[in-house]
Amino acid sequence: MNGLTLRLPKLKRLSWRGIAALIGLIIILIVVIYTFVFLRHDPNLTNLDERLQNMSIQHPFGTDQLGRDVLTRLLLGAQQTIGYSLLALFAAIIIGVPFGLIAGYKRGVIDRVFMRVGDGFLAFPDTIVAIVLSGLLGPGIGNLVLAIIMIKWVSYARLVRSTVLSESQKEYVLVARTNGLSPSKIIRKHILPHIVGHVLVLASLDLGKIILLISAFSYIGLGVQPPTPEWGAMLNESRPYFQSRPELMIYPGLAIVAVVLLTNMAGDYLRDHFDVKKEVQ
Repeated sequence: MNGLTLRLPKLKRLSWRGIAALIGLIIILIVVIYTFVFLRHDPNLTNLDERLQNMSIQHPFGTDQLGRDVLTRLLLGAQQTIGYSLLALFAAIIIGVPFGLIAGYKRGVIDRVFMRVGDGFLAFPDTIVAIVLSGLLGPGIGNLVLAIIMIKWVSYARLVRSTVLSESQKEYVLVARTNGLSPSKIIRKHILPHIVGHVLVLASLDLGKIILLISAFSYIGLGVQPPTPEWGAMLNESRPYFQSRPELMIYPGLAIVAVVLLTNMAGDYLRDHFDVKKEVQ
């Protein structure tokens, strides 16, 4: 009986998580299939005769000020917001991780130069640096993604560098050096496995921040340009109609909040799973 009593809470908790995940996946699958298979609306096709319509079978979320289907634009906006966020995140990781490995393992002049460059980027908040770079490069999603990459790669390089400095002093790495293993094999077999968890945790937390950056900059006109559907740009386009049709701003706003919340929850889960300290934030 004691063993059965101890196991019941664990089984119940896992069951609820599985049910919640399954329900979420089914809802997303139904919405995507319904929109792209049955509706087939052109997200950029304007029809002023159908502007600002309420919910209907043909337009489940209604239409916007130009008669475009809101649900179609909302889902296609996810491709822009989340897609470009993932692109910027992967590029920052690809650039930052090798820099951190080289600086942490080789040290010397390379490490000192990198630290000065990193300190220069980290001296100002991310948003300020992104505004300056976007202002210099000009409006556009390509320039915004480039600015985000220039900001974020430093965080991954510094994280990897600190992990390499810590792991390279441990006994198993010293034994590997004594046995004649090359630096590339030591990094690949002994150091990289310790870096993966830290990078995944930071990436999951950074994804939400990058989504907020792209949405905010698109809202002020420095990111995705109309008529391309993007959540921040949709918020900006719907401002004049907030009193008459507030749902035009509520839908993309809720989408941003939901995705950022999910990424933060994933980051918390990964941090606990890999037993990573909170310093990665």
